[in-house]
Amino acid sequence: MSLRFRVAVAVPVLAALGLGLPACGGKEVVRGANDPSIDAHALSTGLDKDDVQRALSETLGKLRNSPVMAEWRTTHPLPNVAVFPFQNNTSEHIDSMLEAMLSETETWMVESGTVQMIARDRQNQIIREVEGQQNPVFNPANAAKYGRQLGAKYFITGKVSAADERTEDMRRVQYFLFLQVIEIETGAIKFQAKTYTTKAIK
Repeated sequence: MSLRFRVAVAVPVLAALGLGLPACGGKEVVRGANDPSIDAHALSTGLDKDDVQRALSETLGKLRNSPVMAEWRTTHPLPNVAVFPFQNNTSEHIDSMLEAMLSETETWMVESGTVQMIARDRQNQIIREVEGQQNPVFNPANAAKYGRQLGAKYFITGKVSAADERTEDMRRVQYFLFLQVIEIETGAIKFQAKTYTTKAIK
């Protein structure tokens, strides 16, 4: 074997071996599937996956047992429902978690088999038509108008608020997740629930 060939083989082999090793004096990368405890630790006062799952599990559990859900189970054809963006009424950067909440809620509704969910792409198209191409941003005040143009009978919306308290040696953020189901024709609130999540640095 020539020297050139031995070098060509050795370099990728060494690189492959090195991929599984932490850099000298550096941090080790750990996969969550191999160490489930990783997700159990809070790293900041922001919302994380565990917070989202806990809050939605409680809130959607209430929706499952609500009168409007019982009504949907006996309605044929299935009612059209839209899920509109959740609003961030906090000073925290949690927009990515709100998007996760929206997607989780939408998935849960589809899997319930009690409603016909309207595709997000179609919702975004209607928002652009209502708000104009220059500023196609969801406006909660126009939610009913979006719903009517989508042919939806109900829409689901939510918001997250927070109370931020500090002392010399501690910071605590209390989050409040609100979820509503609105009947578009009447504007009636058919379901409403509130869930609490607290994060602290001490």
